[in-house]
Amino acid sequence: MIESWRWYGPLDKIELGEIAQTGALGIVNALHEIPYGEVWTREAIAARQTMIADAGHGQKWHVVESLPIHERIKRGEGDLTELFASYRQSMANLAAEGLTTICYNFMPLIDWTRTRLDHPLKHGGTSLRFEQRQICALEMFMLERDGAENDFSPEIIAQAKQWYDHATEDDQTKLVAAIMAGLPGAYERYDVASMKEALKLYDGIGRDDIRRNYARFLAEVIPAAQDLGMRFAVHPDDPPRDIFGLPRVMSNAEDIAWVFAQQDVVENGLTLCSGSLGANPANDVPAIARKFSDRIHFAHLRNVAKDPDGSFEEAAHLEGDTDMVELVSVLLGEEQARKAAGREDWELVWRPDHGHELLHDIGSGTHPGYPLLGRMRGLAEMRGVIKALSHQNVKFN
Repeated sequence: MIESWRWYGPLDKIELGEIAQTGALGIVNALHEIPYGEVWTREAIAARQTMIADAGHGQKWHVVESLPIHERIKRGEGDLTELFASYRQSMANLAAEGLTTICYNFMPLIDWTRTRLDHPLKHGGTSLRFEQRQICALEMFMLERDGAENDFSPEIIAQAKQWYDHATEDDQTKLVAAIMAGLPGAYERYDVASMKEALKLYDGIGRDDIRRNYARFLAEVIPAAQDLGMRFAVHPDDPPRDIFGLPRVMSNAEDIAWVFAQQDVVENGLTLCSGSLGANPANDVPAIARKFSDRIHFAHLRNVAKDPDGSFEEAAHLEGDTDMVELVSVLLGEEQARKAAGREDWELVWRPDHGHELLHDIGSGTHPGYPLLGRMRGLAEMRGVIKALSHQNVKFN
């Protein structure tokens, strides 16, 4: 398995030299400064590759995360011919520069969502957390979303009302800022008023509509990916449930099977994110990985600890609810199978995801969820698991 590290390019406060010191020489990157819908030129892609090479650490850009999808495509709004053409041109330009794996997601409006970015841990560090009472307070009492009361239990609604009644303006501002933190790169940040307006654009758009728009996206890009020798790897919803009244369509095994059925070719694949899938109590992450192993093109290894009310927080990589040793065993077994079959893409690229803020990470201003020391701890823990299992010299399941 190829160790990698998500780097935000010039926007990142963590330098390539620091990443090299972690031992991860694979880079996961994107041109976050380019607005959604615009073409990534070969010149811009090559310039980023040169930046990585010129750092002199032997690092290589392995995975594009992400080539974002314009919201109009997700809504199926208007004439999308130009947007699809631009997307395919970006794909062609990436392939021409040797980049052939694209991680992406189809989450409407909001990317990964947390309600707190600095939840205190017993040992003094902090973690990302998704709190049901706070998301309920935002939806019901701040956004005043119609129908939000149907999405939460009476107990959560009561807790949300209590939080809202005692929340200061600063508390509410921090909550909205935490929600917005999941959007990387050149994107719009919303306050409550503008988020209300953005949500109106999805009025009347249900799960079947999102699926239909997603199926069209796949029909537009996967044949091009086949021609270009590229692999697409969809990232699961985070959290894996509807949120803000927006349907999410990549939250469990049934959703993954549906995505693969739309374009039943190896190029239409999965980013196996153990944390995103693991936030759904119904998901058996190692079983999902085993079921779809031949279509996994990229892996995010992280863990979450869940509460009975649906809240969850980022856990240390080996301390959450998902059996990461079993999961790694599945991934190593898939590598063995691919190598035996002569597949050129037999080695799986993986990266540690969403680490705790520890020691000098705290207050350093790195992108939320992407500190240096916390991810390095996760990298070291998972590296140890991979090496230990690999040295057993057995055939994995």
